[in-house]
Amino acid sequence: MTNTTKIKAARPVYRNIHISQISSYRLPPAGIVSILHRISGLMMFLLLPFVVWMFDMSLTSEISYDAFTNAFVAGIGFVPAWFVKLTVLALLWGYLHHFIAGVRHLWMDATHSVSKEHGHSTAVMTLALSVLLTLLLGAKLFGLY
Repeated sequence: MTNTTKIKAARPVYRNIHISQISSYRLPPAGIVSILHRISGLMMFLLLPFVVWMFDMSLTSEISYDAFTNAFVAGIGFVPAWFVKLTVLALLWGYLHHFIAGVRHLWMDATHSVSKEHGHSTAVMTLALSVLLTLLLGAKLFGLY
């Protein structure tokens, strides 16, 4: 056996992280967008009965529409109005983030633009756009303009 066969280049070891390491692990923006895409989809699915109720109340009659708009002023039963608005704001963010992240994934699939730099820049753009649009619509929802 020669000396050249004994010396091997040090190769990096890739392993899964343990649950205790999650708080110190630094996820790249593309990973954050991916996780938030899944969370937003789950949130929209779980709140679908609320969305259907809001849609039904807004279209059934003038009286139900008044009850629908009153939910944002006086609340629904024991649920205060601020919580209804907060839930709608969460739905707005979920929809906007899910839509923008979905368009991002479709664009990457269609153009085959898969690189580390492009993934990073589009992930940051996705996060910024979803938060900015949510803030704008949230300001309208809470009556700031």
